[in-house]
Amino acid sequence: MTSTDITRALNDLLFTPGLDLAVAVDRHFAPDYRQRTDGVWSDRASFVQHMTRLRTLVRSGTVEVHDELRDGPRYADRHTVTLTQHNGRTSRTEVYLFARMAPDGRFQSVEETTLLVTGHPDDGNLGSLK
Repeated sequence: MTSTDITRALNDLLFTPGLDLAVAVDRHFAPDYRQRTDGVWSDRASFVQHMTRLRTLVRSGTVEVHDELRDGPRYADRHTVTLTQHNGRTSRTEVYLFARMAPDGRFQSVEETTLLVTGHPDDGNLGSLK
């Protein structure tokens, strides 16, 4: 299996509405996946809940990767997610992400810090994996 990356993962999770969410999650995230976003830990079930909610809010978006590094099972990047919601609001969030990849190339754990660059303060978590 080819190792995933943040662009492929977010495109499948948020910007390909015809793709079943369970298929998208299984494609990019290991069964024991967990993450910490801005200091808060979540398990895979919480992550799926968050993605389900985001899919109801997000109309379209893009991912721009500024820096991306791989070293064996370690992955790091700095990216900006631009989202347009169904209500017309647009936000840009910069994300600093450090991950551990499972042996099969999927994300096993992610630790990320987010910064809302533009948009409404309520949109701060829209551009992150949490």
